[in-house]
Amino acid sequence: MQPHPPISITILGSGTSTGVPVIGCRCRVCASGDPRDNRTRSSALVQVAGKNILIDSSTDLRQQALRHRISHIDAVLYTHTHADHVNGIDDLRVFNMISGAGIPIYGSAGDLLSLKKTFHYIFDEDLEEGYRPQLIPCPIEAAFELFGLLVTPIPLIHGSGAAQGYRIGNFAYLTDCSAIPETSKSLLMALDELVLDGLRHSPHSSHFNISQAIEATSNLGARRTWLTHLSHDVLHARDEKLLPPKVFFAHDGLCLHL
Repeated sequence: MQPHPPISITILGSGTSTGVPVIGCRCRVCASGDPRDNRTRSSALVQVAGKNILIDSSTDLRQQALRHRISHIDAVLYTHTHADHVNGIDDLRVFNMISGAGIPIYGSAGDLLSLKKTFHYIFDEDLEEGYRPQLIPCPIEAAFELFGLLVTPIPLIHGSGAAQGYRIGNFAYLTDCSAIPETSKSLLMALDELVLDGLRHSPHSSHFNISQAIEATSNLGARRTWLTHLSHDVLHARDEKLLPPKVFFAHDGLCLHL
């Protein structure tokens, strides 16, 4: 494969499953006037050569697409099927209307089967045609080429379950994980930009907390690491000062370039 063209990554959402502010909460973070503390549900957009690759259709996809003026989606990469990462799937139908074409969606065979069951009205070919997303399931087990990019799935441990990160060039996106298997670490060497789950300060059963994420990235040696899937325990301006060099908090609208 030839060297890839320039890649831009936008963090569309950097928040945990509740989003931040949390409904009904009046804590310092939820009341913060710092826009970096206003976090929609986690997702990202990878742009290369005029193509838009969405990572997860978060619950807040419509808001994110309007905010960033996203006019087309050419493919979706799914990390796993928890609600905050997939429940914006119905908003993909607008992009079908714009392009007149179906959108390929990539993920593990198990995750795509789960999507077919949960959103059966989208995938059931026996239903009458209606105003629903036109999606083309593409199960993946190994690295594959997408729009001239090598996309490598990264198996992750997510509590008692599993999730899948992605490496694209020297960028990797690893949300919703509590451990990185040894076999996956070899796929994460020599990264320029790493986006990594770092939920909060205190421990959690299915997510890295901040100290665990810092320990994990120290073993990977990325040039820069951005912690995402942040809860309302994290006050951006205060807590980022406590992070080690080369580790930062992601925020909605953060743009990275390769």
